[in-house]
Amino acid sequence: MATFRIERLNREFLRDIADIVSNRLKDERLKGAVFTRVDCSRDLSHAKVYFTVMDCSSADMTESALASCAGRIRGFLGRDMHIRQIPELHFVFDTSERKAREIDALIDRVIKEDSLGKT
Repeated sequence: MATFRIERLNREFLRDIADIVSNRLKDERLKGAVFTRVDCSRDLSHAKVYFTVMDCSSADMTESALASCAGRIRGFLGRDMHIRQIPELHFVFDTSERKAREIDALIDRVIKEDSLGKT
């Protein structure tokens, strides 16, 4: 369980990383990236930055673009935030939205099959 300070930093990192990618980086491969959450380690040495994209086929391209820009993003964070240590950033494609859609489709199918079976 993360402490209140870590949770606050996670929210601040999420907001700042989204701002940096959308406003300061000019890489076209990052245009569709939507950041969903950040999980920092307790010692702030590493942070997993979860993202998704509107077009799932571009997820690998976006992930590699984010990995190549991680040092620049970290540099911007270092200048913007007033903390002693900026964590090393690891970008991870967030599959939770896709899984939620699959579960919704399964539920809809079960409801449809149930209603067809009762009539």
